[in-house]
Amino acid sequence: MNPLEKLRHSAAHVLATAILEIWPEAQLAAGPPVEGGFYYDVELDHRISPEDFPLIEEKMRRIIAERQPFKRIEVSREEARELALKGRLGALSERATPSRYKLDILESIPEDEPITLYQNDHFIDLCAGPHVEDTGLIKGFKLTHVSSAYYKGDEKNPQLQRIYGTAFYSEKELEAYLKQLEAAKQRDHRKLGKELELFLIDEEVGPGLPLWLPKGAIIRAELQAFLTEELQRRGYQLVHTPHIGSLDLFRISGHYPYYRDSQFPPILEPAELKEFEQKQMSCAELANRLEKGEVDGYLLKPMNCPMHIRIFASKPRSYRDLPIRLAEFGTVYRFEKSGELSGLTRVRGFTQDDAHIFCMESQVEAELLSCLELVKVVVEKLGLTDAKARLGLRGEDKEKYVGSAESWQKAERDLRKAAEDSGINFVEEPGEAAFYGPKVDFLVKDAIGRLWQLGTVQLDYNLPLRFSLSYVGEDGDKKRPVIIHRAPFGSMERFLAILIEHFEGHFPLWLAPEQVRVIPLSDAFVPYGQRVTELLQQHKFRVTLDRKNETLGAKIRIAQLEKVPYMLIVGKKEEQMKRVSVRTARKGNLGEMELEAFLSLLLTEYKERRI
Repeated sequence: MNPLEKLRHSAAHVLATAILEIWPEAQLAAGPPVEGGFYYDVELDHRISPEDFPLIEEKMRRIIAERQPFKRIEVSREEARELALKGRLGALSERATPSRYKLDILESIPEDEPITLYQNDHFIDLCAGPHVEDTGLIKGFKLTHVSSAYYKGDEKNPQLQRIYGTAFYSEKELEAYLKQLEAAKQRDHRKLGKELELFLIDEEVGPGLPLWLPKGAIIRAELQAFLTEELQRRGYQLVHTPHIGSLDLFRISGHYPYYRDSQFPPILEPAELKEFEQKQMSCAELANRLEKGEVDGYLLKPMNCPMHIRIFASKPRSYRDLPIRLAEFGTVYRFEKSGELSGLTRVRGFTQDDAHIFCMESQVEAELLSCLELVKVVVEKLGLTDAKARLGLRGEDKEKYVGSAESWQKAERDLRKAAEDSGINFVEEPGEAAFYGPKVDFLVKDAIGRLWQLGTVQLDYNLPLRFSLSYVGEDGDKKRPVIIHRAPFGSMERFLAILIEHFEGHFPLWLAPEQVRVIPLSDAFVPYGQRVTELLQQHKFRVTLDRKNETLGAKIRIAQLEKVPYMLIVGKKEEQMKRVSVRTARKGNLGEMELEAFLSLLLTEYKERRI
C-alpha cells in the first residue's frame, strides 16, 4: 500500500467513526482505499444521501483536528470473535447486536494470518492496516457520492450503502483533484453519449445492453473499417459465428465451469424444461446435474474462441496452411452484477474485435510481435498515447487455470520475451492471466483517471490440447498448433467510451457522425448550399444542409454544441466566387476557401485518418 492509499484507508476509518457518532446502530462491513479515494460499506435504516454529507464531514473535521492516533492491536481469533459478538467491532462501544459483517470477515481470514484491530479514540475496527500515525495527517478530504453495493459483490447477500470519498495530504492537492473531477464530468461518456445521441441504455431492453443510435453506429462502422483494412494487410480472414453455442462446446474449452460466475445461466430446450418441471426438479438439483455434465443445453457465448477453434478443426490442416488468422467482430455476453454496470465501460453484451491465430511453435515469436505491433498502431492512431501495458501471469490459486505447469511456464516465458522485444514498457502482475494462458493487456485512463483494459494479446498452449487440435507437419506427423488470442480494441463499447472522453465528443473528421454542416446566410442561398452539399456527398462525406429558420449565430452555436467538425457558411459572395467560408468546432473561423480546395482538404484529412 503506497502512502496515499494508506492515508485514504485511514480516512475511511474517520468516515466510519463519524457515521457511528451520528447513527450508533450502523453495521459496518469493509472500508478500503480504492483508485481515486476510499469508501465504507454500511448497513443502516436511514438512507444516507448527499444532503447528509455536511454533517458527516463536520464530524470528520473534528476527528481530524483531534489528531487521534491509530493504534494497532494484535488479538487472538477467539478474542476478536468475542468482541464481534458483543457488537464491539466496527463500533464505538459494546452493542446489543453482534457485529455480523465483522464476524463474517473474521471467518474468512486464513488460520495462519494474525488477527489485527485498529483503534482511533473509541472506534475499534477489524483491519489488517496499515494506517497513518494519526488522523491529523489527513489535510484535505471530501465525500463525493453514495451508491448501493451487495456485500462481497454477491447479489445473494444484503445490499449495503457505499459512501465514497477522497483524501489527500494537502488541501491544494484536494482542490486540484476536485477541479479535475468537475472537468471530467463534462467529458463523461454517459453525459456526452446522451447529448450527442450516440447510444442509449434502455431499462426495458435490459441493464448493461446498450442500443447504438444512428450517430454512434457510424463511429462503430468507421472503427471497424479502419481495423478491417489493417487486418487484410496482415493476412487475416473474416468469419462470423452465432451468439449462442452448445454447452458441451464451452465445457470442452473450460469456459464452463471456469468462467461460470461471469456467464448468463445455460439455455435449456423446451422439452427438457417441461420434463424437469414434471419431475419437480429443484434449481439446486438442476444446477448439480449441469455441473456434472448430465444435462446439455446452450450458452450465450462469453468468448468467441471456441467457435473459431471449431472452424480451424473443420478440415485437415497442413504446416503449409499455417499461420491461419481468423478474425471476427463478435458479440459476447457476460453477467456483470447490476451494481458494477457503468455506461459503456462495464456492460453485459459487447462486441470484441476478436481474432485467433493458429500457428506452429516456430511462428509464435513473429506472430506475437505482429499482434503487439497492431495494438500499438491502433492506440497510437487514435491518440491514446498514455496507454500502459500489463503482462498478466498465472496466480497462486492454480485451481482457476487449465493446463500443466510446464505449458504455463513456456507460455509466460515466450510472451514475456515478445513483450520485451516489441519495445513496450510493461509491468508484470500475477493473477491477471486468462484461465488458459498469460496475456499482455493495454490499459488506458478514462476522464477521471480510472484504468480500463482495452487491447489484449494472449498466448495459449492449453485450448489446442483440450480440443485435440492438430496439423500435419513437414515430416508427415501430426503436430499440435499454438493459439494466439488478440483484440486491439478489446471491447468496442469500452473503447468507444474512452474515445468519447478522450476527444470530449469532438471526433476527428473520419469518425465524426456528421462531418460537415452547410449553413446558408438566408433562404436565397439554399440552392447554392444544396449544390455544395451534393458535391461533398458525391465524395461520400456525411453532410447536412441547415434549412432551419434561425439566425446565423444560432445555427453556428447549435453546430458547435453538436460538435460538427466543419461548418460552411454560404452567401452571395461565396456563391459568386464558388467559395465557402469555413469554420471549425474547435478553432473557429478559418476564412474563405475555394470549394475545390476545401474538398481536397477533406479528402486528404479523411484518407490519412488524421486526429
